[in-house]
Parts: sequence; structure tokens; C-alpha cells
Amino acid sequence: MNKSDFKSSISNQSPSKFLPKALLALWRHKKGDWDKAQTIVQSENTTCCAWVHALLHREKGDVGNASYWYERAQQITPNKTIEHEWDAIVSELLEQLTPIE
Repeated sequence: MNKSDFKSSISNQSPSKFLPKALLALWRHKKGDWDKAQTIVQSENTTCCAWVHALLHREKGDVGNASYWYERAQQITPNKTIEHEWDAIVSELLEQLTPIE
């Protein structure tokens, strides 16, 4: 799956059942379901999910909580819009899924 496919899938009624949790949370977030996105990442103990969790709290203006999750994700708090960070996370996570040839 590439970024264009992922973004196009957001118009679908439901996500692909093959999405990793972090991408599933980003999909839910883009659909406007912040609570479901947070529930997904909160139940996982990965740096990818921590990164998405940080984005969600940053969007809500909860800077302290976001900082905690950025640290857990081994990321710095970005100086860009939520939309740009969302795109960056999607790109990074999809790149991790792409097999190296």
C-alpha cells in the first residue's frame, strides 16, 4: 500500500483489516473518530503507536501528555501542523511496511 492508496481508503466505510494498529489509528483519526484512534494506540506498547498517541494529544492541546508520548516514541515534538505531521507519520509507517528489494 502506498500513501495515495491509504488516503483514498479513508473514503471507504471501513479500514483494511491488514492495517497495523498505528495506521489503523491514523485512519480512524482522519475519519474524525479521535476517541477510537486513541483507544487503538493506547492499547499498544510500540514506538509507532506512541508517536500517533503523541499527535493525538498535541491536536487536543495537551502539550504535557503529548511530550510524554513523543519521548516514548523517540521523536521530538515537531514544529509543523497536525496535518503535516499526520502525513509524515503515514509516510514513515508505510515505508516500514514496504519490503526492501
